[in-house]
Amino acid sequence: MRPRPRAEGKGAWLLPGVATACLLTLAMPGHVGWWPLLFVALAPLLLAVRSATPGRSARMGFVYGLLYHLALLYWILIVLGRYGGLPLWLSLPALFLLAAYMACFSALFCWLLSLVAGRNRQREQPVAWLVWAAPVLWVGLEYLRGFFLSGFPWMDLGYGLFGQPRLMQVADLGGHHLLTFCLVLCNSLVAGLIDRQRRVVRRDFRRDRPLLVLAGVLLVAVLGYSLVRYQAVAGQLPSAPQARVAVVQGNIDQAIKWSPATKEATVAKYLQLTGTVLQEPKPDLVVWPETALPFYPQRDVLVDRIVDFTTTSNSWLLTGAPLFNSIHQAGGSEQVQFFNGALLIGPSGKIGGKHAKQHLVPFGEYVPLRRYLPFLEPLVVSIGDFTAGTSVEPLELGSMRLGMLICYESIFPDIARGAVVRGANLLVNLTNDAWYGRSSAPDQSLAMAVLRAVETKRTLIRAANTGISGFVDPLGRVTSQTEIFTEAALVSSVAMLDQATVFSRYGYRFGTACLLLIPLLLLFRFRHGR
Repeated sequence: MRPRPRAEGKGAWLLPGVATACLLTLAMPGHVGWWPLLFVALAPLLLAVRSATPGRSARMGFVYGLLYHLALLYWILIVLGRYGGLPLWLSLPALFLLAAYMACFSALFCWLLSLVAGRNRQREQPVAWLVWAAPVLWVGLEYLRGFFLSGFPWMDLGYGLFGQPRLMQVADLGGHHLLTFCLVLCNSLVAGLIDRQRRVVRRDFRRDRPLLVLAGVLLVAVLGYSLVRYQAVAGQLPSAPQARVAVVQGNIDQAIKWSPATKEATVAKYLQLTGTVLQEPKPDLVVWPETALPFYPQRDVLVDRIVDFTTTSNSWLLTGAPLFNSIHQAGGSEQVQFFNGALLIGPSGKIGGKHAKQHLVPFGEYVPLRRYLPFLEPLVVSIGDFTAGTSVEPLELGSMRLGMLICYESIFPDIARGAVVRGANLLVNLTNDAWYGRSSAPDQSLAMAVLRAVETKRTLIRAANTGISGFVDPLGRVTSQTEIFTEAALVSSVAMLDQATVFSRYGYRFGTACLLLIPLLLLFRFRHGR
């Protein structure tokens, strides 16, 4: 009598998603950051999707996405609970909802991949479909997540290589999405080669060999480009024009930051720390973090202390500050708009430039659909409901042209690229990561900012209220940085490059191309299948 096949455990289908979630959690920046796992972490999930039905594949993808993003975004509890004032019974569901939203993209990826490359129906499918469809689908959906519903591209896969500058120079061709493409391609190639070793194979794979070889050649070419590009740009930096810049980290407690009783002490601390970096050679520019001035400088006499300092020390200061603008309307009424902004104050005491943040944080700086959801309020109630800025022009200071990235604008490549296209030769990221507490989020935030420097080949200057502050050169090397939750002031000479990268001109469309390829891939696959 033929032996009965061994029954699969009821929860066995969960294991590939759990394994991939664990491996990626260990690989990404934060508490562990063991980046070599990035090249194989997806293999368990890809192998499982290869042999599962589309429905089961989607469930596996959702499980993976939910677990991974719960581990990645756990700091949301700190933001909403400790500083947002929400009880755990509200902040915990909010975390689960956000993780579930992100997991929907993972589920869609696995469902589509099963349709395109799964062998669960009809006959054996070419393994090349798995190898090449996976990176196209992954990057296309990752790009979609970056702008859908205002966008939340937090820690896309390519950011995991932020600490390996010799491996990530290809980002100046296709951005961090091209890095992600290569990582997924490596994972799918590993999964494909493992899949070919099955005992029962009902297909001649010789026709797949050229496409598998092409995948290997592409990965070698990308590595070669990154190594050559690294050496070439490293050779340009010493002869590039230099500027001397200081960043100041005040380490102001977020719980008291906006208290009127402490704003004078806050200004005094920033002035005192700045004084420690004004020795010769004096910096050309001093940079304070996002909302380092916890008041509206247009209507607070405390700004006079800032002006006195810049005139007395003959210094230029770039500082984050809330701003407002009054618009007189017909009938004599007045509309006031509030902005999360930055001010450039010169030695004469006059304003040398203003900038307003363009991409606001939903429910932190504005309420989406506020007209229809009046019961919702921003977390930063004491500041008000901000209006998004529209100008992407750099702030000019002599030979320095400063492309501004306020807060989490550093996670959106198009904002940095737009500033560079308009002439920026330095990127400046003003942020306040105190919201994250002592979590992995400050490391993740820095990782994403690093890729903006690599993509555009511009030095990035980062000033954060509680850290991590520092300097990132055009190769993505963090040349100096502060510890989190410490008072600090750093000075560095930074290179000002002017060359446009392929990414700045054309490569930013790489993610769009992958998204547009998805329906074409599905159409071709099903026509080929019939």
